[in-house]
Amino acid sequence: MRKTILMLTVSVLAGVALVAQQPTTPKAAVKGGAGNQEKIRQAMSAAPADIGAGATIMDWPEQAGGPMKQLRAGTNGWTCMPSSPEQFGTASLQDPMCLDKAWMGWADAWMNKKDPQVTTSGISYMLRGDKGASNTDPFATGPTPTNEWVVSPPHTMVLFPNLSVLDAFPTDPHSGGPWVMWKGTKYAHLMVPVAAMPKAAASRK
Repeated sequence: MRKTILMLTVSVLAGVALVAQQPTTPKAAVKGGAGNQEKIRQAMSAAPADIGAGATIMDWPEQAGGPMKQLRAGTNGWTCMPSSPEQFGTASLQDPMCLDKAWMGWADAWMNKKDPQVTTSGISYMLRGDKGASNTDPFATGPTPTNEWVVSPPHTMVLFPNLSVLDAFPTDPHSGGPWVMWKGTKYAHLMVPVAAMPKAAASRK
């Protein structure tokens, strides 16, 4: 059973949101050899170069539910992480992610099952694609016959303060352009693919 990268990111980022948003001077990666440097490189690859260069880099917890480890402090309010570990998804796929402050707040609301207080547009980058998520259920941890599980190509995700903006977009991931994920819920957001939907990304019915 696979868990979506978004759900896992939300769970582990809530406790480090304040750290990620503090203005700091960039620091070198923590000691740990080439492994940490590779994780930093991979995390930065989730977003455009200018964003990744100034982002806080967080590593996944050693055990599910544990604290994340800061690999590098940032200056621009973005938080990036490398691909999720094997126990959190399909190891053959990469899914690094970068979130802005609006998405960090949204993530905290998601974790606590509260209404997101989105007061400004938010952007999240997954320019390496993802490991899959339900297109209809914000809390699904794996595919079912009815939850429209889809593995997305490289994409960005957009939050809007006014959810009615999303009414202009379809909910079909295979429509050939942006689509709305989790339509009809308070966690609805726009998925914007920046590459073609791969055949392997077909919804699992």
